[in-house]
Amino acid sequence: MIIAVTDISKMKRYPIVLAIAGSDSGGGAGIQADIKAISATGSYAASAITAVTVQNTLGVQAVHNVPADIVRGQIDAVLDDIGADVVKIGMLGSAELVRTVKTCLEKHGFTNIVLDPVMVATSGDTLTEESAVPVLERELCPFSRLLTPNIPEAEVLSGMKISSGKDLPDMARFLSGKMYGISGRKVSVLMKAGHLDSDILVDYLYNAEEDRILELRSPKIESRNTHGTGCTLSSAVASYLAQGYPLDKAVTLAKEYITRAISSGAGYSIGHGHGPVNHFG
Repeated sequence: MIIAVTDISKMKRYPIVLAIAGSDSGGGAGIQADIKAISATGSYAASAITAVTVQNTLGVQAVHNVPADIVRGQIDAVLDDIGADVVKIGMLGSAELVRTVKTCLEKHGFTNIVLDPVMVATSGDTLTEESAVPVLERELCPFSRLLTPNIPEAEVLSGMKISSGKDLPDMARFLSGKMYGISGRKVSVLMKAGHLDSDILVDYLYNAEEDRILELRSPKIESRNTHGTGCTLSSAVASYLAQGYPLDKAVTLAKEYITRAISSGAGYSIGHGHGPVNHFG
C-alpha cells in the first residue's frame, strides 16, 4: 500500500542534532559514538567530519585532519537544507578548524551548541594540536551553550589543578565565569568526575542560565569498555536538548543514559584495549 502525503505542513519533524567531530575507525568514539547516542536517545543525527583517525581499542595510530573548506561545506550543506536544533562539537584538531567551525556557525546564527572540548583520547593519545587549544578557549568555548570537560580538559582550560571531587562545583563556576568574561554569554559547564577514584561519582552541572549547581550521582562501574564515554554523554545531552528538554533535565537524562550504556557494555569483549560502551543497551 502506498500512502501519499501531499500536505508538508502536516508531516512530522525529527529533532535534529548536527554532530561535528572526528571519525573513529574502531567505532567506539567520535562521530560514530555521536550518531549512535543521538539515534539511541531518539533524535536524528547529521554529521560534519573534521578528521579521519586510524584508531582501534588500543589507541590512535594516525590522524588526518579534513581540509577546512570541506568541513565548512559539510556544515553549510546540513544547515542550509536539513537544519538543526542543536550542534554538538567534538574533535577539532587544529586552530584552523576551530576558526572555520566558529565562523561557519556564526554565519548561520547558531548558538545552541554543546561543546565537548576533546583533547586526548581514552588511550592517552593526543587528538588536538597544542596551538589549537588557546583558540578553542578564546573563540569557540565562550560562544557555546554548554561545555562538557573532563578533569584533565578542565585543568587545561582553567590553568588550575583539581585535587578532589570537592573542587568540581567551583571549577564549573570558574570556567563559566571565564567564558562570560570573553563573550558576555552565559555558558553552562558540566564537570565530569570519571577520572576520580571513588565508589560514587558526582558530576556537577553549573547551569548558568539559572545560576545553580546540579549534582548528578552514579556508582563507579568497573569496566574496561569506557572508550567514547565523553562523546556519548555530550551527544545524548544534545539529543535531549533538541527534543525541547530544559538544560537540567537534558543533562539528567543523558547522565542516566551513559550510566546504563557503561553498565550494559561492561560484560562485552571488543578488541584488546578499551572497548566501547553499549549505546543501545
